[in-house]
Amino acid sequence: MSPRNRLLALVLALAPLVAIAQPQTTPLPAWDQLTAEQRELLLAPVRERWNRSEPERRAHMLEHARRWQSMTPEQREHARHGMKRWRSLPPEQRQNARALFEHTRGMPEGERKALLERWKAMTPEQRKAWVEAHPPPREDRPR
Repeated sequence: MSPRNRLLALVLALAPLVAIAQPQTTPLPAWDQLTAEQRELLLAPVRERWNRSEPERRAHMLEHARRWQSMTPEQREHARHGMKRWRSLPPEQRQNARALFEHTRGMPEGERKALLERWKAMTPEQRKAWVEAHPPPREDRPR
Protein backbone atom coordinates (compact mmCIF):
# COMPACT_ATOMS: atom_id res chain seq x y z
CA MET A 1 0.00 0.00 0.00
CA SER A 2 1.38 3.38 -0.91
CA PRO A 3 2.11 6.02 1.73
CA ARG A 4 -0.66 8.18 0.31
CA ASN A 5 -3.23 5.35 0.64
CA ARG A 6 -1.98 4.64 4.17
CA LEU A 7 -2.42 8.26 5.07
CA LEU A 8 -5.89 8.22 3.58
CA ALA A 9 -6.85 5.19 5.68
CA LEU A 10 -5.39 6.77 8.83
CA VAL A 11 -7.30 9.99 8.31
CA LEU A 12 -10.49 7.98 7.75
CA ALA A 13 -9.84 6.07 10.97
CA LEU A 14 -9.32 9.32 12.87
CA ALA A 15 -12.30 11.13 11.33
CA PRO A 16 -14.58 10.45 14.35
CA LEU A 17 -11.98 12.05 16.61
CA VAL A 18 -11.74 15.11 14.38
CA ALA A 19 -15.54 15.45 14.38
CA ILE A 20 -15.66 15.29 18.19
CA ALA A 21 -12.87 17.85 18.53
CA GLN A 22 -14.66 20.66 16.70
CA PRO A 23 -14.15 24.09 18.29
CA GLN A 24 -16.28 24.66 21.37
CA THR A 25 -17.19 27.75 23.33
CA THR A 26 -15.03 26.60 26.25
CA PRO A 27 -11.69 24.93 25.59
CA LEU A 28 -11.50 21.25 26.43
CA PRO A 29 -8.82 20.10 28.85
CA ALA A 30 -5.64 18.24 27.93
CA TRP A 31 -5.92 14.45 27.60
CA ASP A 32 -4.72 13.87 31.16
CA GLN A 33 -7.53 16.04 32.50
CA LEU A 34 -10.30 14.24 30.56
CA THR A 35 -12.64 12.04 32.52
CA ALA A 36 -12.67 8.29 31.94
CA GLU A 37 -16.01 8.70 30.14
CA GLN A 38 -14.62 11.37 27.80
CA ARG A 39 -11.60 9.21 26.97
CA GLU A 40 -13.82 6.21 26.31
CA LEU A 41 -16.05 8.30 24.03
CA LEU A 42 -13.02 9.30 21.98
CA LEU A 43 -11.43 5.86 21.81
CA ALA A 44 -14.53 3.69 21.25
CA PRO A 45 -14.74 4.23 17.45
CA VAL A 46 -11.07 3.35 17.01
CA ARG A 47 -11.42 0.26 19.23
CA GLU A 48 -14.45 -0.93 17.26
CA ARG A 49 -12.68 -0.46 13.94
CA TRP A 50 -9.59 -2.25 15.26
CA ASN A 51 -11.62 -5.21 16.52
CA ARG A 52 -13.50 -5.52 13.20
CA SER A 53 -10.26 -5.48 11.19
CA GLU A 54 -8.25 -8.41 9.93
CA PRO A 55 -4.72 -8.79 11.38
CA GLU A 56 -3.09 -7.47 8.18
CA ARG A 57 -5.32 -4.40 8.28
CA ARG A 58 -4.38 -3.81 11.92
CA ALA A 59 -0.73 -3.65 10.94
CA HIS A 60 -1.61 -0.97 8.38
CA MET A 61 -3.65 0.95 10.95
CA LEU A 62 -0.73 0.93 13.38
CA GLU A 63 1.66 2.13 10.67
CA HIS A 64 -0.77 4.95 9.81
CA ALA A 65 -0.86 6.02 13.45
CA ARG A 66 2.95 6.03 13.62
CA ARG A 67 3.15 8.10 10.46
CA TRP A 68 0.51 10.55 11.72
CA GLN A 69 2.52 11.05 14.92
CA SER A 70 5.63 11.85 12.90
CA MET A 71 3.88 14.53 10.83
CA THR A 72 4.21 18.23 11.46
CA PRO A 73 1.05 20.21 12.26
CA GLU A 74 1.21 21.64 8.71
CA GLN A 75 1.38 18.15 7.20
CA ARG A 76 -1.57 17.04 9.34
CA GLU A 77 -3.60 20.03 8.23
CA HIS A 78 -2.73 19.29 4.61
CA ALA A 79 -3.90 15.69 5.11
CA ARG A 80 -7.17 16.84 6.72
CA HIS A 81 -7.78 19.23 3.84
CA GLY A 82 -7.15 16.44 1.32
CA MET A 83 -9.58 14.12 3.10
CA LYS A 84 -12.24 16.81 3.17
CA ARG A 85 -11.80 17.32 -0.58
CA TRP A 86 -11.86 13.54 -1.17
CA ARG A 87 -15.14 13.10 0.76
CA SER A 88 -16.77 15.84 -1.29
CA LEU A 89 -15.88 14.23 -4.66
CA PRO A 90 -18.62 12.44 -6.58
CA PRO A 91 -17.99 8.68 -7.09
CA GLU A 92 -16.95 9.12 -10.73
CA GLN A 93 -14.31 11.69 -9.81
CA ARG A 94 -13.03 9.42 -7.04
CA GLN A 95 -12.68 6.61 -9.58
CA ASN A 96 -10.82 8.97 -11.92
CA ALA A 97 -8.51 10.07 -9.10
CA ARG A 98 -7.76 6.47 -8.07
CA ALA A 99 -7.00 5.49 -11.67
CA LEU A 100 -4.78 8.51 -12.25
CA PHE A 101 -2.96 8.03 -8.94
CA GLU A 102 -2.31 4.33 -9.50
CA HIS A 103 -1.12 4.93 -13.05
CA THR A 104 1.24 7.78 -12.12
CA ARG A 105 2.58 6.59 -8.76
CA GLY A 106 5.67 4.91 -10.18
CA MET A 107 6.37 7.39 -12.95
CA PRO A 108 9.33 9.75 -12.99
CA GLU A 109 8.23 13.24 -12.02
CA GLY A 110 8.54 14.69 -15.53
CA GLU A 111 6.32 12.01 -17.05
CA ARG A 112 3.79 12.36 -14.22
CA LYS A 113 3.58 16.14 -14.69
CA ALA A 114 3.16 15.71 -18.44
CA LEU A 115 0.31 13.23 -17.96
CA LEU A 116 -1.40 15.50 -15.43
CA GLU A 117 -1.19 18.39 -17.90
CA ARG A 118 -2.72 16.19 -20.61
CA TRP A 119 -5.41 15.12 -18.12
CA LYS A 120 -6.34 18.74 -17.39
CA ALA A 121 -6.75 19.39 -21.11
CA MET A 122 -8.98 16.33 -21.70
CA THR A 123 -12.72 16.55 -22.17
CA PRO A 124 -14.94 14.54 -19.80
CA GLU A 125 -15.41 11.95 -22.56
CA GLN A 126 -11.66 11.63 -23.06
CA ARG A 127 -11.12 11.23 -19.34
CA LYS A 128 -13.77 8.53 -19.17
CA ALA A 129 -12.10 6.66 -22.04
CA TRP A 130 -8.71 7.00 -20.34
CA VAL A 131 -10.04 5.59 -17.05
CA GLU A 132 -11.67 2.69 -18.90
CA ALA A 133 -8.29 1.95 -20.49
CA HIS A 134 -6.47 2.37 -17.13
CA PRO A 135 -8.96 1.20 -14.46
CA PRO A 136 -8.14 1.72 -10.81
CA PRO A 137 -7.60 -1.38 -8.65
CA ARG A 138 -10.69 -2.81 -7.00
CA GLU A 139 -11.37 -1.73 -3.46
CA ASP A 140 -12.05 -5.10 -1.82
CA ARG A 141 -11.43 -4.26 1.79
CA PRO A 142 -13.95 -2.43 3.94
CA ARG A 143 -13.13 1.08 5.06
